[in-house]
Amino acid sequence: MSKHMTNSRNRPGRQPKIILDQATVHRIESLGQRLYQSNPTLADRLFGELGRARLVSRDKLPANVVSLGRRVTYRDEATGEEKVVVLTSPEDADISQQRISVLTPIGVALLGLSEGAQFGWNDRTGATRSLTVLRVEAAEAVVI
Repeated sequence: MSKHMTNSRNRPGRQPKIILDQATVHRIESLGQRLYQSNPTLADRLFGELGRARLVSRDKLPANVVSLGRRVTYRDEATGEEKVVVLTSPEDADISQQRISVLTPIGVALLGLSEGAQFGWNDRTGATRSLTVLRVEAAEAVVI
């Protein structure tokens, strides 16, 4: 493990804080119930994240926190590659438009993180990856 990977944000058991608005949590809980049919491991991770989140009203959700309908720029720490995506509900996901579902491994990993947060996650192949949220902003014309 390289030196830059040993900071406290990456130590096992130490997860970055997540903040979610209450209305979004209720919507994601409903969506997440479907996930148990196809991917119970990811569903457990999603509900674990929801359970540890600090809940706020929608008008109190900081602008720099990842939520449904927000554009997120993040960096994959293994490759240095930066990506820009909009987190959406499954029915609005369209990878060709960089719109990813909250019910994907990366969607679950990003949900509720603030700018600057670094988080480890397992991609669809099971490989462990580390990402850093660089920027969060409102996305135009996104239906939540």
